[in-house]
This record gives sequence, C-alpha cells and structure tokens, in this order.
Amino acid sequence: MEQEATYRGTVYPWQCDHVGHMNIMWYVGKFDEANWNLFARLGLTPSYLRSSGRGMAAVQQNITYQRELLAGDIIEIRSRLLEIREKSIRFRHEMTNAETGEIAAICEITGVHMDRELRKSAPFAGDIRQIAMTHLVEPAEA
Repeated sequence: MEQEATYRGTVYPWQCDHVGHMNIMWYVGKFDEANWNLFARLGLTPSYLRSSGRGMAAVQQNITYQRELLAGDIIEIRSRLLEIREKSIRFRHEMTNAETGEIAAICEITGVHMDRELRKSAPFAGDIRQIAMTHLVEPAEA
C-alpha cells in the first residue's frame, strides 16, 4: 500500500562528517522520526502510548546505505508495514533524495509493543491490529 511520506527534511552542514556526507547518526535519527509518524498512522499515537502505559521498543534494525546525501539535499522517507504479529511489527523505511528520486538508504526494523510498567512485551489492542492490517503491504510489494 503506497503511503504518504512519514518524514520530510533536509541535510544541514552540521550533520555532515569529515568526508562531506551526512553522518550515520543522522540517518538513524531521521528514520526514528519516521517511526513515530508511521506508528501514529497505526493508532500508536503519543496519547495512546501515554494513557495505556504502552510503548514501542526496537529489537532489530538493519540499514543499507546506497547513495550519499550532502548538505542541502532534501530528504523524504516513505514507510511500509511488512508484518504484524501478536506483540511485534516489522516495517521498512526508504529514504530518498527528493530532488533526484534516488534511494539513499533503506532501514528495516522489528519493533515490540510493550507494557512500560512490567517491562515486558504486550499484545496489540484489537483496534490497532485492525488498522495495521489495512496498512500491510502485499508480499510482492515488500
């Protein structure tokens, strides 16, 4: 299922390393911001997380870097939900150079829904599972 962007931004000079391209710490930060926008679309909004005592924790994250990004480049991240299980989800972010359309990096994350007080994984609420199912991509699209 095609989605609107989960992040839009730019590369600032202070985000670049001594080689002149965006440092990996900023890729991770921008992917993290996309996480929260994707979660909100699934019903995992800040108010839900606060009122329910729930949270999300990344348990695996793999990033593939394909093209460098330079100061001034405009970035767009689009996200796809690949899998939902009882207590976990797996999703993929594609970061593109918005001017050229080239993919700069791909990040695949597995996240666990958790009870913040017990510090243990917890099942997703039924309504969140239902919303997530509408965002699930077909295997051929993944």
